[in-house]
Amino acid sequence: MKRVAIQTADFDVAAELAALEALGGGGVASFTGVVRGDGGLIALELEHYPAMTQAQVDRIVDEALARWPLLGVSVIHRFGRLAPGARIVFVGTASRHRTAALESCAFLIDWMKSDAPFWKKEHFGDGATQWVAARAEDEARAKGWKA
Repeated sequence: MKRVAIQTADFDVAAELAALEALGGGGVASFTGVVRGDGGLIALELEHYPAMTQAQVDRIVDEALARWPLLGVSVIHRFGRLAPGARIVFVGTASRHRTAALESCAFLIDWMKSDAPFWKKEHFGDGATQWVAARAEDEARAKGWKA
């Protein structure tokens, strides 16, 4: 099972996990990211080029499927304007054993955080806006997966 969705709509974490659990493996790992609301943030706006984003996420999911013995992968990333507390990303993996599920999930979310082609703009209550820059620690984690 391979599911990749780039969408504006919210997603159902329980349904995603149930689909992965139904594959009959011994381990399911997941990560759900939500928009933080600290520092006066009132919204996070995500932009992307649809064809490029879909192709890049498909490619990295295919890489995870080649690197680990996975039964299934689900990756969902939202775009548009999201309020604090909104779900923004889901990565779920299923395998016969926990190590492959955990490692592949970490690999995918590290890539999504550092290399996925999304542009993020923060909107604050005082009217200020700023583009989100890549964080060095996120890039370092993603770099660690490169062979």
